[in-house]
Amino acid sequence: MDEALIKAALAVLDANWTGRFTRPSARLYPHQWSWDAAFIAIGYAHVLPERAEQELRSLFAGQWRNGLLPHIVFHEPSGDYFPGPEVWEVTCNPDAPSNPPTSGIVQPPNHAITAWRLYRHARDRASARRFLAALYPRLKAWHDYLYRERDPFHEGLVYIRHPWESGMDNAPLWDQPLSRIAADGPLPFQRVDKQVVNPADRPTDTDYARYLHLVALFKACRYEEARIRERCPFLIQDVLFNTLLCQAERDLAEIARVIGEDPEPHETRASLTAAAINRKLWDDAHGLYVDYDLVAERPLDVHVVAGFIPLFAGIPSPAQARRMCAYLDSRSFCRLGDRCYAVPSYDKQARGFSRQRYWRGPVWINMNWLLYQGLQRYGEREYAAWVRNAIIDLPRRYGFYEYYDPEAGCGHGADRFSWTAALLLDVLYTCRSETVPPS
Repeated sequence: MDEALIKAALAVLDANWTGRFTRPSARLYPHQWSWDAAFIAIGYAHVLPERAEQELRSLFAGQWRNGLLPHIVFHEPSGDYFPGPEVWEVTCNPDAPSNPPTSGIVQPPNHAITAWRLYRHARDRASARRFLAALYPRLKAWHDYLYRERDPFHEGLVYIRHPWESGMDNAPLWDQPLSRIAADGPLPFQRVDKQVVNPADRPTDTDYARYLHLVALFKACRYEEARIRERCPFLIQDVLFNTLLCQAERDLAEIARVIGEDPEPHETRASLTAAAINRKLWDDAHGLYVDYDLVAERPLDVHVVAGFIPLFAGIPSPAQARRMCAYLDSRSFCRLGDRCYAVPSYDKQARGFSRQRYWRGPVWINMNWLLYQGLQRYGEREYAAWVRNAIIDLPRRYGFYEYYDPEAGCGHGADRFSWTAALLLDVLYTCRSETVPPS
């Protein structure tokens, strides 16, 4: 094992640890983000299990009474971060907590996945079981909220109502749905992100204007889901979000078994969601999964790395998985043996691909981690090793960045990025014996 790399990854996490939670990055993301916290806890599980549990406790301290788990919890004053609590104004909804303040949207539900991994890695199973028993009602309420409020057709697919809810903020997926929102004139605030990192790598001002239009709509609806659903121009059944929900329900069933609860409702919902993903989101013409636009009532023909993540939850058939792997192993993404880092976040041959611009092409370690698990699940060991190599080699060579150029390898976005460090730790600790090909 690479002890120097482990030490460097732990130093990143220590630098971002506040005593209660871990910041994704001290300058650009100074609060607690939902799916970041779950990824970060996975890395802590191997070295600091008590901190892994604290990460989830801190996050769920911001859970709403209706089960909504917000995408940001503001444990500390927001400072110059925008949009802060004063923009979200979530206390107009009686279910929202006043302390700690939170945002009014969600992020992908990977939390039960993390909780189950913490238990599986635990040395003290009795203590870990007590933690699961305490967290289970909150996890259940979170999933119940999604199926109750975000699945209006009871088909097993939940929708997102803001690009930030996907975790892939400015992905090309959202260009067409967001075009329904007019965005004219200068922004009424100064963007801090463009002062911290290269503005050319970030979402545009037009993107931000549309993001804030949606926030204003949610506030006008007092964060009441039925009212939002009637008026929102952005309602998307997202592949990544639903895939993680499917696996999270399966893992919640395992948690239920361990603590003496009924696993059957979780297994039923997981099966329903898996079937719906295959029925509605599979694109047989191209061999991957695509999002569905509920407003336009049509699929979004945009091919991003998230379209391969159903491998993580075991959703594709073996035949589907083979087609997905053939698409990955092509010039559109990263062909085995080519001088590239697997896996770009967007089809390299598609219009608007960028090696440096946020979710429009760079390699993201969290997506690689999910994809690596999925490829292993289907026995695609050669390509899995190629992806694992990128997870290790990029931070080792270029530092712990938010995302990376898929050709040059250099890092972009926030530096000393927590989930990059945490997921690298997980790969190093859990996959010690696998042969890694040279880059």
